[in-house]
Amino acid sequence: MKRIVLFFVVMSLGILFSFRAEKPKGIVIRKVVIDAGHGGHDPGALGKSAKEKDVALAIALKLGNFIKTNFPEIEVIYTRKTDVFVELYNRAKIANESHANLFISIHCNSAKTTTVSGTETWVMGLNKSAANLDVAKKENSSILLESNYTAQYDGFDPNSPEANIIFSLFQNAYLDQSLEFATKIQKQFTERAGRGSRGVKQAGFLVLYKTTMPGVLVETGFISNPAEEAFLTSESGQSVIASAIYRAFKQYKDMVDGNHGAEQDSGTEEPQVQDTPPQDTVVVHTDKPVKHDASAQEIFFRVQFATSSKQKPLNSPDFKGLSEIKMYVQNNVFKYTSGNFTTLEDAVKQQAEVQNKGFKDAFVVAFLNEERISPSEAVKLLSQQKK
Repeated sequence: MKRIVLFFVVMSLGILFSFRAEKPKGIVIRKVVIDAGHGGHDPGALGKSAKEKDVALAIALKLGNFIKTNFPEIEVIYTRKTDVFVELYNRAKIANESHANLFISIHCNSAKTTTVSGTETWVMGLNKSAANLDVAKKENSSILLESNYTAQYDGFDPNSPEANIIFSLFQNAYLDQSLEFATKIQKQFTERAGRGSRGVKQAGFLVLYKTTMPGVLVETGFISNPAEEAFLTSESGQSVIASAIYRAFKQYKDMVDGNHGAEQDSGTEEPQVQDTPPQDTVVVHTDKPVKHDASAQEIFFRVQFATSSKQKPLNSPDFKGLSEIKMYVQNNVFKYTSGNFTTLEDAVKQQAEVQNKGFKDAFVVAFLNEERISPSEAVKLLSQQKK
């Protein structure tokens, strides 16, 4: 009898939830809500020294800045901009009342062992494994820090496996769109940011189920892993993660706005910071293998300002008279740089000049013997040479 009652409860909840929002039609991205997980007296996951709430907030603010800089017509709304506690239901309420078109929740992961690593992007859906259920329970447990949470969440108990399983059966009217965006995020993490991927997954997250728009929850890495903790707490690491999510956002926006066929030949779609080099970079200048020996290496900083699907002459009028133009190729895309500096400081000055000529998304890149490396690695190698 109990099984029959449970079955009808689950079916009723699924039917009710399936009618809470219409299937999206002709979405145009005009408002985005960025949610920094945890906050205030809820620290979230803990690393050796880092707290999830701090990392999530830093990445969320950087992501919002990338979006506002490149799409000033889009309204970016934060669930929090400081270290304060915001209830899960209020995070969804902020998104719903603003009539946002997309919800992005930023988090960090943790594990009992320090060797676990990688990124994950989650959407509201079925807990398909015990591991998925554990992640959902961990993120949903924030409601225990809320006053009167039993009333706000209809008696939902985040510590109950049964409650989490039932909850995960709610229908998500925006599942397809959420999965599409999540897939783009994970692809950017692996192909452009050089991060490990644990894939796109589904589970029952309270912060997602009450939102009436496509939404994802991004686990940016494991702060229980010392290497990932160091990366996620660094300015460059946070910028790499934020820029990867931004690029996925841009691709998703182009798709839903109907601009997915458009090219950007004279500008770059990347934000100004990309500290991790692509994994399959091929440089036009040389095909010699590079040995990362700190001695007698040629290290240069340049300012990338344009990409094109077709090769352009280095004196192209599209480049507005910029000096010392060089080109390299990545993923069959031609990329153009200006300047050739032995110090990061000089490259940053050149970046400002390039941006003043109209290339607002220009950013600094680095090369070791004409192979692309990250600026932070270049700085490290230069410091080793001086010793």
